Amino acid sequence: MYQEMIVSQPTIRAERFVLRPVRKSDAGLMAMYTSDRELAEGTRAIPHPLPPGATEAYVARAMSEARTEDVWVLDGSAQGLAEVLGVISLARLSADESEVGFWVARGFWNTGFASEAVSALVAANPHRSRMLMAEVFQDNPGSARVLTNCGFDYLGDAESWSVARNARVPTWTYMKKLG
Repeated sequence: MYQEMIVSQPTIRAERFVLRPVRKSDAGLMAMYTSDRELAEGTRAIPHPLPPGATEAYVARAMSEARTEDVWVLDGSAQGLAEVLGVISLARLSADESEVGFWVARGFWNTGFASEAVSALVAANPHRSRMLMAEVFQDNPGSARVLTNCGFDYLGDAESWSVARNARVPTWTYMKKLG
């Protein structure tokens, strides 16, 4: 994995929420949401059941100056929504490429929040990437629609490990060229 010190992480405005850096106070809602088996099984890295301290460790990594990934919370509190609706991340793969990852809490599925978050992140392009990559499990067509709605092109099939499933899972890989 490409390693570069991340100096600062901007707050990014979307229509119904802001994407802001993670705070320690986010851990409670994040733990509640990610303890959902179906949500965890839709990701590569969230374990199920969620071990004690896992969310706090994730938050600490996301807040670290030595992090290799930017993590934003979808914060809808200014519009009367929850303070944490989900999470979106951007990890550097190379000097010109980054990988997008996201999840939205079950109570906010099918609301367009994920598409809105990905669109806002693409528009802001905080890593100044020339290409964004993303991968979704093939049994999660909703996340695939998010990517295609945001202009990502399908590249092909692959497999990735799912911690929650303790198995390799077929994936669809997507990319979006920028600038």
